[in-house]
Amino acid sequence: MDVQTLPAIDQLAIHTLLGAYGHVIDERAWDQLHTLFTHDVIYDMTDFGLGRIQGIAAIRALWIEQIPNHPLAHHATNIVITAESNDRARVLSKGLGVGHHGRVGSVVYRDVVHRERAGWLIAERVGQLRRPLVTT
Repeated sequence: MDVQTLPAIDQLAIHTLLGAYGHVIDERAWDQLHTLFTHDVIYDMTDFGLGRIQGIAAIRALWIEQIPNHPLAHHATNIVITAESNDRARVLSKGLGVGHHGRVGSVVYRDVVHRERAGWLIAERVGQLRRPLVTT
């Protein structure tokens, strides 16, 4: 498949979507999850011991359950968008999470985003915990 470049307006919308994720989760704005995810989203946080779940209701339940352990702040960086079609793209990004005691962690997100009637939404999100590289 040929790699396509999305128009700048779509790239900006996807950047905004990833930024909005941090604001929604940090503000615990559960009623805004539909602005981030498709209804049947796959959310895979297996690398964090949270498993792989499907659907907005399951994400809401997971986040509410994890509030005491969940980072206080989420920051999206290094966003790279690879279009697969006019309505589907893969997004590679990094995230920084600031915890309750000032501890900072890093994650790599591998997303699939779809253009829906409501705009660009995350259809699949896989989070991979960044760990120190082992050298020999």
